[in-house]
Amino acid sequence: MATTYFTEDHEWISVENGVATIGITDYAQEQLGDIVFVELPEKGRKVSKGEAAVVVESVKAASDVYAPVDGEITDVNDKLSSEPALVNSASSGDGWLWKMKLSDQGQLSGLMDEAAYKKLIG
Repeated sequence: MATTYFTEDHEWISVENGVATIGITDYAQEQLGDIVFVELPEKGRKVSKGEAAVVVESVKAASDVYAPVDGEITDVNDKLSSEPALVNSASSGDGWLWKMKLSDQGQLSGLMDEAAYKKLIG
């Protein structure tokens, strides 16, 4: 079963068997407005915690999406190239951004659970 964590930058990370799926939270996509373009990372790219991995452009602004932990990108959501609005309609489902293999599973302990995240966005 997958365990989901959240960051203060409004990313979610769902981890199952050492593989993490990352996206932006519902709150984040609501703040951004209509997503018109998603710049996805390259497969095989190594990212460090806090490093910008994806750029999401909305009608309001362009925003970086940061890697919540260290790892190597193993997959990207190619559907978003032709359907960026999936991030709006299904931010925690079909609108995921990338998958990665974790370098240090211990970093997950520094992230929030859903209750703590809900308290953050109040």
